[in-house]
Amino acid sequence: MSLGRPLRRVGFRSIQLHAASMGSVALCVGLWLRAKTVDQDERGNAERRALFVGLWAPTLWSMGDSIHEYE
Repeated sequence: MSLGRPLRRVGFRSIQLHAASMGSVALCVGLWLRAKTVDQDERGNAERRALFVGLWAPTLWSMGDSIHEYE
């Protein structure tokens, strides 16, 4: 069973999830640039946070593609 049909019934549109995917890329870059400004002790945690947010992009994009099949 595809995830697209239930998400579409709830009211999500593919453009919303594609935009959220691009937003997570922008947030990832912003967090990564901010990580370069913190001191050395906190930098590792800040970089891991940026990488974690960057992993959302392909998931959100795939969810948007599965919804697009039902539009």
